[in-house]
Amino acid sequence: MKIFIRFANLLSISLGWIARPVLIALVISMLYEVFVRFFLNAPTKWAFDISYMLNGSIFILGAGYALYHNDHVKIDFLSTKIPPKIKCYIDIVLYGLMLSPVIAGLSWVAIQRAIRAFERGEVEAVSPWAPLMWPFYSIIAIGLLVLFIQCLAVVARCYLDINKSKDTLQE
Repeated sequence: MKIFIRFANLLSISLGWIARPVLIALVISMLYEVFVRFFLNAPTKWAFDISYMLNGSIFILGAGYALYHNDHVKIDFLSTKIPPKIKCYIDIVLYGLMLSPVIAGLSWVAIQRAIRAFERGEVEAVSPWAPLMWPFYSIIAIGLLVLFIQCLAVVARCYLDINKSKDTLQE
């Protein structure tokens, strides 16, 4: 189980590191668009598509990373007052029984969508640039899959923490 937790953490950290240069690419592309639009009066066709694709990629690639670092949105004033063991039970229920099945389902749908877009050569229909969509859909699928794996790692970590405290109580 500890090997699985380390594997999940490594995946989340890796995607977090991949998201960093994507953020730099987003900033550079938007600075370029602003420059050519306002100073050269020559707007690009691709600016809107690149901005939402890169922004979405950063968000989904960083989701597992945020969960690994426990940086996701939560209600701190309640969680700080709860004993660690009860917090672990709550996390097992929330991540294991509620969030993990939803993220698994979304991952499955995203994987199918990426495969279908690749097979059909799908492009963005309402864009004048008409970029291929399968790379963006693939990033969404990968990010969701790693988020699902990280949710399972949180459950496994809580399970180990609960059992560790039981062993400590028995000694």
